[in-house]
Amino acid sequence: MRIYLVVVDESPESSVALRFAARRAVKTGGGVEILALVPQQEFIAFGGVQATIEEEARLGAEGLVAQAAGALVEEAGLKPAITVRQGDGPRVIRELIGGNPDIAALVLGAAASGAPGDLIAHFAGTDAGALPVPVVIVPGSLSVEQIDRLS
Repeated sequence: MRIYLVVVDESPESSVALRFAARRAVKTGGGVEILALVPQQEFIAFGGVQATIEEEARLGAEGLVAQAAGALVEEAGLKPAITVRQGDGPRVIRELIGGNPDIAALVLGAAASGAPGDLIAHFAGTDAGALPVPVVIVPGSLSVEQIDRLS
């Protein structure tokens, strides 16, 4: 099965990327895996405080993914795989892709204006030719109608 890996966060462009991936998956008989990245926390001397901060970040990411998954099920009828991981984004993404041969593309949303985000800068720049799957960058300025027409 062809799987589209989508990285989601709280940005509007991530919902554009998710919609694009979901529509492509429906049209190609594939699926979607949603990835939420939890940033690695700075070391704090008091372990209990560190654990609390990390747990709050993980819960926030899980809530974000649950919301995105709910919208995906409702709109496209897909039940996505959900992954929440902590660590360096590019490394986590490479590990996921390397561990799942069904992942056919990495789908990222680009902000409607301004500089590209860290993941786009990385995968369209220094790591552009190193992934075994294509990177699809969906412009965040696209309307729902434009996404539906393109996908």
